[in-house]
Amino acid sequence: MTQSQQMSLFPPRNVSELVEDIQKLSKEIQELYSSDEIPWIIGYSGGKDSTATLQLVWNAIATLPPEKRTKTIYVITTDTLVENPYVSAWVRKSLKRMKVAAKEQGMPIEPHLLQPEVKQTYWVGLIGKGYPAPRQKFRWCTYRLKIDPSNRFIRDVVRTCGETILVLGTRKPESSHRAAIMIKREAGRLRDRLSPNPSLPNSLIYSPIEDWRNDEVWLYLMQWQNPWGHSNKDLFAMYRESTADNECPLVVDTSTPSCGSSRFGCWVCTLVDSDKSLTAMIQNDEEKEWLQPLVDLRLELDVENDRDKRDFRRIWGEVQLFERNLDGKISVEPIPGPYTKYWREYLLKRVLEAQTQIRQTAPPEMGDITLITLEELSEIRRIWLEEKHEFDDSLPRIYKQVTGEKFKDPRPGADRTLLGSDEWIVLEEICDDDAMHLELMAKLLDTERQYRNKARRTGIYDALEQCFETSSRSKEEAIANAHYKRDLKNAAEQGNVDKVKQLNWANLKFPGASLEDEDTDD
Repeated sequence: MTQSQQMSLFPPRNVSELVEDIQKLSKEIQELYSSDEIPWIIGYSGGKDSTATLQLVWNAIATLPPEKRTKTIYVITTDTLVENPYVSAWVRKSLKRMKVAAKEQGMPIEPHLLQPEVKQTYWVGLIGKGYPAPRQKFRWCTYRLKIDPSNRFIRDVVRTCGETILVLGTRKPESSHRAAIMIKREAGRLRDRLSPNPSLPNSLIYSPIEDWRNDEVWLYLMQWQNPWGHSNKDLFAMYRESTADNECPLVVDTSTPSCGSSRFGCWVCTLVDSDKSLTAMIQNDEEKEWLQPLVDLRLELDVENDRDKRDFRRIWGEVQLFERNLDGKISVEPIPGPYTKYWREYLLKRVLEAQTQIRQTAPPEMGDITLITLEELSEIRRIWLEEKHEFDDSLPRIYKQVTGEKFKDPRPGADRTLLGSDEWIVLEEICDDDAMHLELMAKLLDTERQYRNKARRTGIYDALEQCFETSSRSKEEAIANAHYKRDLKNAAEQGNVDKVKQLNWANLKFPGASLEDEDTDD
């Protein structure tokens, strides 16, 4: 479906038609709200669509008598901790005003700011575990940062109340993809604009502005006052500043995009070519040049070929092969794994440098901006120490080097260690620049340390054996061993007994060698 075809399904309406639609929607909202005891949850991002949706609901419920406003309406916002700083500040201020206004007006509205669990945040995944910057085929961030926090809240409400209605500002005119999804869901509708939620049992999705165009959303926001006192005109200005040409027409023909097409998202996002909104903000307003370190850091994250920055093994320590087409020839190569120790430490340093620089150059109201929290730093440190066995404990050193301050770990007992940077230096000297030997020795020593104070040391032999399994071979030997296992499996599946024998014989003489590495005629 082309954009012109899509727009033809949603023809523009004049002001009187929009007013009539708003009146009908207000009545519909009141009837739906009053028909049962099912609590409502409104998804609010601070953007134009969710603001218009919340405003519609707020104004409709406000006209009900106070004795009928008995059902709680939860307003939830998810802060991924890597949001555009201006948008994040905007939303937080909006939620504070919302809370005050709801109390003053006797509205049954409860705003909630949700965040991902510390173990699921972006920096803990990227810098702590070493997950590569997200790509379309490895989009590890979306569920952890956005979906899971809101789903947890919704499930809690469902557990308490049995069911819930989720009110969203989704619109068919947003895109052909969005329209197709919404139209597909209409088959199971209970009434207009009320559909079953395919991902969460016992919840329904209500989408009051599903047929509104961008210009109609803006017209409503500009002509109807925000009921909780947040400025819709400032919201309009923020969208305008995030558009490359700094223009945001309200009423346009179908060939002219509204500034609603700009997207505020995570400033670290590598799923798009570039963060156009953040870049446009800087270009359109010289007072926002202090945001430039974020743009620079995001460019460093978006490396097209990052194989030299990643381990040759998967995160669990095993070499896994895949077929790759290189210049028309099939090459069987290892799937790149997590970021290496060097690159994780480099990225941590860059994030702290960006945070330090921004705090020095940002306006007073943004001077306490936090790119990475102490809780995230503590979890990253724990992962490096306990899961990756990097007992040189480099995080406090990097933190002091960049910020000039001592790192105060909020985790109790985090600084009590038997092994440290001094022992790591000695081990490096012993291993004489042999990276795999260093890794194996570090894992063995630290595994023993972790089991040292346990009342029962059950499992220590399995843990030590796993150290040898993942770290005792050189890179070349580990890759050759993966090829051998792959060849052996293929031969066994094909019932080729002779080839299985050849492979086993080759592996006896040269452990880990593939069939191609061995002259089987001897």
